[in-house]
Amino acid sequence: MTRSGIAAIVRGLGAVVALGAFANVLAAEGAREVHGSSDAFETDGVAVAWAVLRGTTEANTMVVLRVLRDESKYPAFSVTGTDPFGGQSRVILERANSAGAVDVRTPRSRFGDFPRTDVKLYASAKPAAADSPALVVYYLGLPDTTPEFSDEAALIASLESRLARLRATRQGRSP
Repeated sequence: MTRSGIAAIVRGLGAVVALGAFANVLAAEGAREVHGSSDAFETDGVAVAWAVLRGTTEANTMVVLRVLRDESKYPAFSVTGTDPFGGQSRVILERANSAGAVDVRTPRSRFGDFPRTDVKLYASAKPAAADSPALVVYYLGLPDTTPEFSDEAALIASLESRLARLRATRQGRSP
């Protein structure tokens, strides 16, 4: 085996060890992480749907993330953006306990510096700063299938219909 082949194996093993250490930190904190696998996703008492509202320029194009949760299970939630390489984070939505669906808006340009989005769901209505979330739904960037709209009403209708389809499927009905 060549020296570069051995170096590649060592780097790969290092990545596996780092990933395991990260998983151990999450387990110690009590957070369960679930990867949001599409632009409309539901798991364990929370549903999220993404859409893009195109502006007249890229600078004023907004990403809208609608969060709908079982408020008896997760009375509070927050949303953060993270740079997975440098580790810096930006709060997009402070811990909130608003009722019903909540639309979280962020500039699309944010994904260049903070591509990871974490929807952190808390089991307490007023979690302390040190409290870990009970569940984290994360995305590594904006989902490729996220629909884009130039009209706010069409965006809202799309978010509502996609979340309604998720609820209908969960309840065993045809969407």
